[in-house]
Amino acid sequence: MKHVKHFIYIIAGLLWLSACKPSINSPKPSNGSANFSRFIAVGNSLTAGYADGGLYRAGQMVSYPSIMAKQMQSVGGGVFNQPLFDASQANGSGYLQLTGFNADGTPITTPVTTDLAIRGIQPVPGFGNVTLYTKYSGDIENYGVPGIKLYHITYQPYGNLNGFYERLLPGDEGTNTTTYLDFVTAKPFTFFSNWLGNNDALSYATSGGAGDVLTDKATFAGLYNLLIGRLTAGGAKGVVATIPDVTSVPYFNTITVGAVLGAVQKANPQVQAIYINALVSGTTYAPRAATAKDMLVLTFPTSKIGMPVSTPYGNLPYGLTPYTPIDNQYVLDANEVALTQDYVQSYNATIKSIAAAKGLAVFDAYTFLNNVKQYGLEEDGIGMNSNYISGGIFSLDGIHLTPRGYAIVANEFIKAINAKYGSTIPLANVSDYNGIKFP
Repeated sequence: MKHVKHFIYIIAGLLWLSACKPSINSPKPSNGSANFSRFIAVGNSLTAGYADGGLYRAGQMVSYPSIMAKQMQSVGGGVFNQPLFDASQANGSGYLQLTGFNADGTPITTPVTTDLAIRGIQPVPGFGNVTLYTKYSGDIENYGVPGIKLYHITYQPYGNLNGFYERLLPGDEGTNTTTYLDFVTAKPFTFFSNWLGNNDALSYATSGGAGDVLTDKATFAGLYNLLIGRLTAGGAKGVVATIPDVTSVPYFNTITVGAVLGAVQKANPQVQAIYINALVSGTTYAPRAATAKDMLVLTFPTSKIGMPVSTPYGNLPYGLTPYTPIDNQYVLDANEVALTQDYVQSYNATIKSIAAAKGLAVFDAYTFLNNVKQYGLEEDGIGMNSNYISGGIFSLDGIHLTPRGYAIVANEFIKAINAKYGSTIPLANVSDYNGIKFP
């Protein structure tokens, strides 16, 4: 009998513990004060799902707007069409693939050159060659165009100068006059995301300050005001993102001055510095010894260091004398870094001000990505950071994101939307998306 009573007490105790177990109540999905029935995404390569140095079908499928649209389905979101490359041309523009590692641990990347969607190369007088891609003629909700700047949105000939935009337009190369701003607003929509403006700083930075210019601050402000005015003219609500600190991405933080100098000194301890051609002021450049504040780009061919270069003083080693500095295109020097950051901060002040005036949600990508760089990030039990390849967030080009990185960004957009409009769009499960694919 004692054993029976003891058993009854145990059962009762277990039932009591079960009754006291805390429950996790997820809020019922709701659209709040927003209407997601036709959600469009306005932006550049990040919006398009560009990754690993190219635009290809697998990357398009996990663009951050497509992830957002999938989560919006439970709160009244409609169909979200993307200008996908066909399965037979799934590799689109081509992209980089990780195929192994060298003995020193540096990665080996190989271009994918099969099943491309390239239909030709069109020379444009006074501009250069434009790569043309297989035309897309279906419905579109993802208007991401790799390479586009805010500066380009009202430029009529742009559809003839950017092959990624040209493939979305019905006209033949050389005949297009539809501005990007008119293109994205041609059909009614109820909600939008906008992440234009990155390339207005990034293109300058990735060229080492030598192949492009920063968009004038006043011009940026005027065009951003025009863009948001058009996007909200029909009563649509939306979310915008600030411009990241473009100098914080792995493209500028993987090959360092210290690492290159250290490698040279192992072979020749007498070498004291590597030399760059650095911005002094305005458009004046002069050679000087590089410092830790100068940024070498990810694509810098380190094998060039020390190679003989013909000069008026004889053959001298590349990068190791003031007479043979590293070419501008491979370095964003300290003054160019400061200039880029100054413009980005101005652009972001404009974005926040105009978004506040229009009552829009804001994803502060600048602060978020800088925090990730400084502190790392943990999502769904996965630790990530901004390191090249191992960090899990940035793709092989060191600028654009992995599927996992795009899922993180999608969630940050969703958090901003939910906070502003009282919606309860569920977040994506970041662990469902991969980082860099290893061979």
